[in-house]
Parts: sequence; structure tokens; C-alpha cells
Amino acid sequence: MRKSKLTLVQRWTEKARRGFLTSTRGLQAKAPFTDIVCFHAQQAAEKSLKAYLLWKGVDFPKTHALEDLVLLAAQHDPEFLAFRDQAATITPHAVEGRYPEFEEPAPDDAREAVAFAGRVREAVADKLPPAARGKHAT
Repeated sequence: MRKSKLTLVQRWTEKARRGFLTSTRGLQAKAPFTDIVCFHAQQAAEKSLKAYLLWKGVDFPKTHALEDLVLLAAQHDPEFLAFRDQAATITPHAVEGRYPEFEEPAPDDAREAVAFAGRVREAVADKLPPAARGKHAT
């Protein structure tokens, strides 16, 4: 059964919300697993951007590159360009945190990633109609 565009956008925003909550809760731990925090923050930003692009009818690539998604979103709303530079620093968390060859992110990097994801989620929520924000828009 094919899902409506609205339902798919809601599902993307819900996935983004869950990833964001996972990252913020992880960051609050006494000794946070910064790799996991950064991974989920990156995923929250990625899924938020993909929800926006889907709402706008944009075919987006299967990518973790936040800067590419930001540029696609900026074609519909130039305000997204404000995220471009930081997106490039957050993108590596999609892969690096999952493999032992890479260094653990510093706590400041984890806080930065979570803050970035929060700003992206807020920007997307402001640009979606209320019905597209999902059941749990916070």
C-alpha cells in the first residue's frame, strides 16, 4: 500500500524526533557515549532535511551528506544556507562513529552536533504545515 506524502513526511519527522531525543538523552548521561550521541544527532538533522525535501516534492539522493541536503533545501528556501558550513562538520558523524578506526568525538563535538540537529529540526518544523510535523513535533 502506498503512503500519502503527508504520512511519509510525518514518518520522517517522527524518525528525526526520536533520533534527536536519543542524542539529547545520551548527552545527559554522566559519561556520554559521544560517538552514539553524534551519530543520532546527525541522523536527526538528515531526516529532518529529507522530510522538508519530500514535502517540497524534491527527489533527494540516498546520502548522509548534510551539506548536499542543505543545498537542495536552499533551492526552495535560501534560509537553509545558514546551515551549510556546519553541516559539513556534522556529516562525518553518520559513518565515523560506527567504526573503531575513528577517534571518539569530544564532548564539545557532541554538544555541537546536538545543538545543530535541534536548529535544523526547528527550521524544518517552521517551514512545514502543522499536519506535516508528525504526532510528536517536539
